[in-house]
Amino acid sequence: MSKVSVTGSKRVIDDVIEAAYEHHSLHVTDYDERYEGFEPGVSLDGAEEVNDRLVTVRALESILDVEGDELDAAGVLEDEALKAELSEIRDRVNELNDRRDELRASIRDRQEEIDRLEPFAELGIELDLLRAYDSLEVVVGQAKPDGIEAALADADGIDAFEVFSSGGVVAAFARPAADAESGVLQDALVGIDIAILEVPDAGAAPSEYVSELEREQAELRADLEEVESELTSVKEEAAGFLLRAEEQLTIEAQKKEAPLSFATTENAFVAEGWIPTDTYSDFEATLAEAVGDHAEVEELERASFTPDGNHHSESVHDGGSGSASESDTEAATDGGHVTGDEEPPVVQDNPGIASPFELLVRAVNRPKYSEFDPTLLVFLTFPLMFGFMIGDVGYGVLYVAMGAVLYAKFDGAMRDMGSIAMWAGLFTVLFGVVFGGDLFGYHLISTEFSKGVSPGAENWALAWLVFSALFGIVHLNLGFALSFISNIQHHSFKHTMYESGSWLLLLNGLWAWIFSRHVGQAKPDFLFEGITTVTGVAFTGLPTEVGIAGLAAAGVGALLLAIGEPTELPEVLSPIVNVVSYARITAVLLAKAGMAVAVNLLAFGAYIDDGGEGSFHFIFTPSYLAEVQEHAAAGEVELVFAGLTTAFEPSTLGVAALVFGVFVAIVGHIVVLLLGITAAGIQGVRLEYVEFFNKFYEGGGNEYSPFGYDRQYTAEE
Repeated sequence: MSKVSVTGSKRVIDDVIEAAYEHHSLHVTDYDERYEGFEPGVSLDGAEEVNDRLVTVRALESILDVEGDELDAAGVLEDEALKAELSEIRDRVNELNDRRDELRASIRDRQEEIDRLEPFAELGIELDLLRAYDSLEVVVGQAKPDGIEAALADADGIDAFEVFSSGGVVAAFARPAADAESGVLQDALVGIDIAILEVPDAGAAPSEYVSELEREQAELRADLEEVESELTSVKEEAAGFLLRAEEQLTIEAQKKEAPLSFATTENAFVAEGWIPTDTYSDFEATLAEAVGDHAEVEELERASFTPDGNHHSESVHDGGSGSASESDTEAATDGGHVTGDEEPPVVQDNPGIASPFELLVRAVNRPKYSEFDPTLLVFLTFPLMFGFMIGDVGYGVLYVAMGAVLYAKFDGAMRDMGSIAMWAGLFTVLFGVVFGGDLFGYHLISTEFSKGVSPGAENWALAWLVFSALFGIVHLNLGFALSFISNIQHHSFKHTMYESGSWLLLLNGLWAWIFSRHVGQAKPDFLFEGITTVTGVAFTGLPTEVGIAGLAAAGVGALLLAIGEPTELPEVLSPIVNVVSYARITAVLLAKAGMAVAVNLLAFGAYIDDGGEGSFHFIFTPSYLAEVQEHAAAGEVELVFAGLTTAFEPSTLGVAALVFGVFVAIVGHIVVLLLGITAAGIQGVRLEYVEFFNKFYEGGGNEYSPFGYDRQYTAEE
């Protein structure tokens, strides 16, 4: 990327903006008050009018629910035609929308009145009989009549009363005593659970009034449907125009507001930004063709990719260039100066197959221009970890299906998430086959590999712990190696050894010693037996000499760390802790496999053969259960659980057991499926972000957003 400035006369600012916009390559940076005598620019004439029209267009699109797929081909939209048609559509849509709002409000008012009158219709007493008495007090409310009657019977100041009720609505009539104060009826009901209702001011019977309101509401709904139909017709007619108008006005607004990022004086302007270096000559020629010598394009700085957190730059001046050893090199130009600590914008240009995984990288932060983009590495490792942690053909197929739905139905981040889910599902299927064709926890085929949840297979669980650690060592080595490469490119070898070489020595030295026979009696046997279990090759540990050499290398690493980065010396054992953190891969594997087995055990029942040293065998059918029970009685097998579905028999209890067993199986596996997404997904992402990225990645880059617009609905005149 190259940092460039465009300096010119204000007389040609419109032409410069037009040419730069059409070239669509300049990432404009905001004016930062570095130039004496310059001020931030102001919008070009007509910007306010364009923005007002744009707001109108977007409001109309919102009212009509225009989504963007209503137009197939791009077209030209003349400015005068835009003004005239926009005014006509605005008036028509606003009129219909106002009418729609009025109808909706009227329907809502009628519904509120219906809701208010329904209790009185349920009560069945004329409304004029519930009010305007001289000698009686009346209270209507929702309550239990027994409580009302008991309260009135015990009340002082009431000579007589009558209570009517229906459907939870109560009307209480009371004649106060001669010396009683007004409101004695309501006072008597204090403490009673009653929701008092206000009697509507209507003369008709409540049921007749409700019927009339419902008739009016039906008429209003018919009118509303007619208005909605008219709006739909307007949408069909105007959607294409509105999409073209929005795009054209957006382009005009961007052009007219471009000077807000410029530095300006009364007669001149300076615009700065980043441009791909290989397009600089063409950009310069384009502006020269547009305005001649009234504007000058100058390359201020040329940044090259370095993955060390500080981009390398070359100052460019008077046609020559000189290398700048560090990113804080200042590149002076005739138009001012630019400091090299400004990061160029970033384009993440990954292969299409890996690009959806940019979503996971950007969740931390977009990589800086100067950093290695880890997207491809995440693509290679995240699905691998996820698939291993679940390792089931059935769940994998469902993950692929869920991802395919997201991929097909959505765009943007959700589409990328669908692609990630499909890759994770494919690796889940792959490891499901490796682990014995696991289908929702049930082994379809016999393989040499086991997850380690079956009886007598504890050695496999320990073996996978070892291999999780080995994967962690490789993963962390890759991270430290990237850090080493970053540093060696623009720092001395000594600095690189302090910064990155020390950690490589510590990581590999400590773990070489751990896997060696040196002091072997103090190390657990499963460290060596685990490798033998999985590979089938006898492994008793690395030679003692390798272990001693590893300790020596770790010592050198600690010494380098103490000299170059003394503040990090307390973290000298972190390579061990980081690698142990990868044990969570096996933990999730065992947890999810165990949950799947438990679901099948409850639903279908299982037994263990070979005196407890064999695998779970699921039962499934009542006849098979009877056979297993005979063998269990003879002491040949161990019946773990009979199962719910295996209790089926032609009876109410048997059918209930079958139905409940199937329900347990379906719901149980759905729970395992969803927990697999959260557990394997979160733990895989955590290992990427916390253990791996921390070794070489910082993030914080800005997206390359060139001045211009990719037309979709409009064509250039």
